[in-house]
Amino acid sequence: MLKVGLTGGIGAGKSEVSRLLVECGAVLIDADRIARDVVAPGTPGLAAVVDAFGEDVLAPDGGLDRPRLGSIVFADPEKLAVLNAIVHPLVGARSRELETAAPEDAVVVHDVPLLTENGLAPLYDLVVVVDAAPETQLDRLVRLRGMSEQDARARMAAQATREQRREIADVVIDNDVPLPELRRRVEDVWAELVRRAHEEHRTTR
Repeated sequence: MLKVGLTGGIGAGKSEVSRLLVECGAVLIDADRIARDVVAPGTPGLAAVVDAFGEDVLAPDGGLDRPRLGSIVFADPEKLAVLNAIVHPLVGARSRELETAAPEDAVVVHDVPLLTENGLAPLYDLVVVVDAAPETQLDRLVRLRGMSEQDARARMAAQATREQRREIADVVIDNDVPLPELRRRVEDVWAELVRRAHEEHRTTR
């Protein structure tokens, strides 16, 4: 098995690359999706969040009111740390379960938005960074996601810098290109990942 950490700045196109890698045959473990699942209605994770932050963080349907919780934790580093202490271990445990269930010769891609910020590179055999110029990121966030330019710039500034991401990268996928060219680049990277996964499988048997 080859464990790959996939990351990239907001608007760089990481989700598109993860989708293309799945098309190629990767087993995808999406940290954001798991983070939502572990605090779904009826879970111990949601109960722990309500214990920590009160009933006010619940939506009328009993689910988590994410914008409300976000407004509380992103304004207060201590509260954010409390939330992370609840959610991160649950995400880690679920990620390990999914990884264990994958075939021995699989390429397992962990889609982790804050891989750089949280110093997680050592957890993976290989780190793939999806990279795009800041002006490309800004254009995508404003044009495709409907953000204001001010909001988009603030979200970009809150993340690791482009240089910090590139520093931890074993492979960089440049995504300042149209989709057909991105697909070709991802297929080239996939061929290399498969080769490494087979080598890894042979040496651990």
